[in-house]
Amino acid sequence: MRDFRGGLFYGWVMVGLGALVALLAAGSRTAPGALLIPIRNETGWSTAQIALAGAAGLLLLGLGGPVSGLLLDRFGIRRVAVAAIILTAFGLGASALATELWQLVVLFGLVAGFGAGLVSSALGPVIANRWFVKGRGLVVGVFGASTSAGQLVFFPVLTLTAVALGWRTAVFVIAALLIAIAVPTYLLLRERPADVGQRPRGAAADAIDDAATTRADPGIMRRAFRTETFWLLAGTFFVCGATSNGLVGQHFIAHAVDHGFTQTDASGALAVMGAFNFVGTLASGWLTDRVDPRRLLLVYYGFRGLSLLYLPAIHNSLDIAGFAILFGLDYIATVPPTVALVADTFGRRNVGIVYGWVYFSHMLGAALAAEVAGLVRDAFGDYTVAIIAGGWLAVAAGVAALVIRRPIGAKPAVVTAGA
Repeated sequence: MRDFRGGLFYGWVMVGLGALVALLAAGSRTAPGALLIPIRNETGWSTAQIALAGAAGLLLLGLGGPVSGLLLDRFGIRRVAVAAIILTAFGLGASALATELWQLVVLFGLVAGFGAGLVSSALGPVIANRWFVKGRGLVVGVFGASTSAGQLVFFPVLTLTAVALGWRTAVFVIAALLIAIAVPTYLLLRERPADVGQRPRGAAADAIDDAATTRADPGIMRRAFRTETFWLLAGTFFVCGATSNGLVGQHFIAHAVDHGFTQTDASGALAVMGAFNFVGTLASGWLTDRVDPRRLLLVYYGFRGLSLLYLPAIHNSLDIAGFAILFGLDYIATVPPTVALVADTFGRRNVGIVYGWVYFSHMLGAALAAEVAGLVRDAFGDYTVAIIAGGWLAVAAGVAALVIRRPIGAKPAVVTAGA
């Protein structure tokens, strides 16, 4: 095996390829939101029925989090990533042939959702904590930005493809892109720095890196479930998922169409949101290495709540563009400070499995919000009640984040010069 000492730090290859896998897997989750109207027009299924497939996918996306933490620990990064890609691509490709609602729920929701979940949550924190000491928060930010950007940037791709060629072709496009990266993923991913003759970035020459050499502590989740900190992290992340992936991710286009916008215009606004989300999440990763994560969460959730409370009043292009920029900046900016609090509280070696369960809470919130918002739309003819409720939940989550206890001595990392 090639020795990379003295040359490129291979951790950056891990970050680049891992982030691409996460981006495409998460991008597959945009299909219900991007294709809701075309599917509704072709099949006659109601908004709530189609949202059920999206909600099932989000729930299994979340369940993939704690499972991936265990699988990464047992089978390694490369095997889990390749298996996840193949499973996701199969579920998507088969769902394009669905003629009954249950088929869409099972194939797109359960199968593809679980596959995407295996690489959308724990993969980034595991790579960050195995390969990086310095800049760990930034790396988590890269993965968070890639995951959420995939969920947003693919909206215009899927929407335009569906308009031109039909929603089934749009689903095949994502499946084909996933298959295309399976081989380079298998060839290039490595488990830990020692495999290429390196040590974690920023680690001292004589340091013992427990995150790279030791499995998760036995019984860690039993202990985590007994702590107030875990439930506060899970509860605030539940709100994060409900207000981002569930409410905006699944229903923004339909809401915008209700307010007089075209599907193409609405998907374009989501692409803008995705671009600014990438910037915001990277900035959040940088800030997490320097600022108390609890204060960051207060700002992010409060800012998100105010943005949502304003959304029902938007009826023109300038305002929707402004909302896309503002909401995009903190769409998933909550990920780096949440991961940092998990690592500070439960230990770096346990990040994969503990954060996996926190992430499950995130996607449980997303799944419930996706379905409830669909029911609200069918009952009242618009999404206003659901959006206003989401706004106030976000504000409450920001306040709750301040209650989280940090271990004594935990502080932002000191960033030094050098690569």
